[in-house]
Amino acid sequence: MRVATRCVVLAAALLGACEAGAQGLVTQKILSLNAAKVIAEAALAECRSRGFHTSVAVVDRSGTLLVVLRDELANPATIDMARGKAYTAMVFRSSTLDFQQATANDPARAPQRNVPGILALGGGVPITVNGEILGGVASSGSSQKDDDECARAGLAKAADLLK
Repeated sequence: MRVATRCVVLAAALLGACEAGAQGLVTQKILSLNAAKVIAEAALAECRSRGFHTSVAVVDRSGTLLVVLRDELANPATIDMARGKAYTAMVFRSSTLDFQQATANDPARAPQRNVPGILALGGGVPITVNGEILGGVASSGSSQKDDDECARAGLAKAADLLK
């Protein structure tokens, strides 16, 4: 292949790549209300089965609350705590148990705990599908470990819906 022909082929390939990257719309998956309700109900049921009175929150990929459920005997403060944990899991793309440990022992990351809406307590996990963050779910009202396990139980119940 001549040099001039190679340059034309290369230029066409680069032009096509630029056009593909310059699209005006982006398509993304969003968490359905139905899936969020399944996750929340299953997480609450798991905590109830263990004898805990908790609240569960599910946020979407933008951190907006989709579902909140509070056991009738749960402390009202658990609502805000569950929402904060779900938001934290979504924003930092990790469980809040992991976030808590990472920020507790790293002076460079510790200020992340001071961001408004962030709650560095275990019990929140991100909702992901094929590596894409769709939201977060959290439980509040039991121990941090139990809250984490309840939130994960909620995700497990909705696994088929998230495929």
